Amino acid sequence: MKKYNFNAGPSMLPREVIENTAKQLLDFNGSGLSLMEISHRAKDFQPVVDECVALFKELLDIPAGYSVIFLGGGASLQFMQIPANFLVKKAAYVNSGVWAKKAMKEAKLFGEVVEVASSADGGYTSYPKGFEANVPADADYLHVCTNNTIYGTECRKDFDVKVPLVADMSSDIMSRPVDVAKYNAIYAGAQKNLAMAGVTVIIVKDDALGKAPRELPTMLDYRTHVEKGSMFNTPPVVPIYSMLENLRWLKKNGGVEAADKRAHERAAALYAEIDRNKLFKGTVEEASRSVMNLCFVMNEDYAELEKPFLDFATERGIVGIKGHRSVGGFRASCYNAQTMEGVKALIQAMKDFEAKH
Repeated sequence: MKKYNFNAGPSMLPREVIENTAKQLLDFNGSGLSLMEISHRAKDFQPVVDECVALFKELLDIPAGYSVIFLGGGASLQFMQIPANFLVKKAAYVNSGVWAKKAMKEAKLFGEVVEVASSADGGYTSYPKGFEANVPADADYLHVCTNNTIYGTECRKDFDVKVPLVADMSSDIMSRPVDVAKYNAIYAGAQKNLAMAGVTVIIVKDDALGKAPRELPTMLDYRTHVEKGSMFNTPPVVPIYSMLENLRWLKKNGGVEAADKRAHERAAALYAEIDRNKLFKGTVEEASRSVMNLCFVMNEDYAELEKPFLDFATERGIVGIKGHRSVGGFRASCYNAQTMEGVKALIQAMKDFEAKH
């Protein structure tokens, strides 16, 4: 049976990315060694890192004066590493969900944190709006989480404020064009839109580094990794290679502009069915609906059908639509690798389940 993968992360990758990476696991570049066992300093691996950096800069049109580095630790480490490197006195944060709140908690260890907006009172069912005027002019940066995977809210724009932006784009990076010049840093765990789990990408503005009034441990200082080209210590070799294959695939398929178009097409089709089908309802206000993580629940009158629908979908090869444990319901994650075929399979399952009940 064909499987349709809607997992929120680690998530699906294009089939050719998986197959090409698998080939290198057996024999990397004709070396007779597996990609899993080569040295990160092998002469054949440095071009992998170099091409990854070049593709990142090309696909996101990153201006001069920025570096792209590959680290471990996930976005959760970046919640701390960002303020360690950029927070001088005060930072502004938008509290749009669990991960944004966790980032705020870590930042408070390094200085004053101003919460300029929050959607917590509404259960994070909308993305905060109209907060730009609330950002203190003396803030070192404004931190935003552009897409909230648990709740299915998203803001697909670069905010217009008078301070530098910092963004957690773990679940929507490379799905739309970004004006990188507005940011001091963009970070993303790779396991949603970029690669297999195990590597984190950070885009940093070079001249914003080294200004924090604290001595940083070597590994936490971005300058360490910029200067060493992500090779200060052993990087996650296999995830970086899978990211290279994925970036090649993305470029071949039209880049971020085409990815943005496909994302809206998938989301429009699935949200239309959620709104039409009498068994289901969306959980997010329409203006804040994510095109990456589409969240919905059973209508109150059919609440008892939640598990039966999950079982019904599973029998049809639809994987990973169970909502986050903290909110329940359903979540269909439609990252770059998701196909319209997969979305249509889910829509048909929803229609057939409605007819059955």
